[in-house]
Amino acid sequence: MLELISENAFVALAGLLGGALLGLAARLGRFCTMGAIEDLLYGDSSLRMRMWILAIGLAVIGTFSLLGLGLVPLEQSFYLSITWMPLASVIGGLMFGYGMALAGNCGYGALARLGGGDMRSFVIVLVMGVTAYIVLSGPLAYLRVWAFPQSQAATAPGLAHALSGISGIAIPTLGIAIGLAMSLGALASREFRDSPASAFWAAVVATAIVSGWWASGYIAANGFGAFPIVSHSFSAPVGEALIFAMTASTGLPSFAVGSVAGVLIGAFIGSLIKGHFRWEACEDPRELKRQIFGAVLMGSGAVLAMGCTVGQGLSAFSTLSFSAPITFAAIFAGAALGLRHLIEGFQPAE
Repeated sequence: MLELISENAFVALAGLLGGALLGLAARLGRFCTMGAIEDLLYGDSSLRMRMWILAIGLAVIGTFSLLGLGLVPLEQSFYLSITWMPLASVIGGLMFGYGMALAGNCGYGALARLGGGDMRSFVIVLVMGVTAYIVLSGPLAYLRVWAFPQSQAATAPGLAHALSGISGIAIPTLGIAIGLAMSLGALASREFRDSPASAFWAAVVATAIVSGWWASGYIAANGFGAFPIVSHSFSAPVGEALIFAMTASTGLPSFAVGSVAGVLIGAFIGSLIKGHFRWEACEDPRELKRQIFGAVLMGSGAVLAMGCTVGQGLSAFSTLSFSAPITFAAIFAGAALGLRHLIEGFQPAE
């Protein structure tokens, strides 16, 4: 395969195709973290949250199946090779979740809305991507490294890996079993079982995540360059895509660049299919200020937590890293607090 296409083009194309699936899932399947949290807390519906759980479960099954087949060195992924810092997961997750509520969407959701013509999301994407890079490698990187110094993990900080060490059961077997349990838990709701479209789009999202692991594992095993083992995330990769857009003549596309472009393309196609594409702009300066502040919190929080709703909530979760459930719970709590601020204004209950 690599005789026909360059290594960089291969990983960028893999990111593009997987990102397009995620964009379609957002526009056609209404797959959205912020929407799932709002429905659960204020809409009396767990349907979209169960979509998310099923997507995680299926992604776990697929990812650990790849590990069992020797197709991806999962321990080399960012989520399993770096020592887990619980405080960074909690603080970063709370910041991201609160910012998500203020902005109205996470990075993935903002890209999906931008693909449908929402120019308010364009501002969110720009601010979040730039902020992520300011904290990742810009002026605030020194403070981040001082507060949360990263180090290589002696053993993979993952649930399946830890349970394997205790029980002696093979890591892939444990991972697949945990993913199956999560999937069955999501399907326990009759409301969800009566919505096959929801299950279908959850499976599409899982396919996108697993395809990222497969493609990066394939290129790591068969390519000559040094390529990271990655899947989809939309915090620092958004900043990376912005940098590539400005300096493409001096650099090569990456998985992240393809992923961001893929979501935009998939969301654009999905919005055309649904007849929802229309140009929208922000007419309220107060709303724009709130969204910009939310984007700043998301960009910085995602870097501290080592991922966003997709990076930690799906990609990291598919590796069963210790960071994923803690970060996702913190994002949920931050979003719940932000929604209460917006809807109830922190008024004490009577």
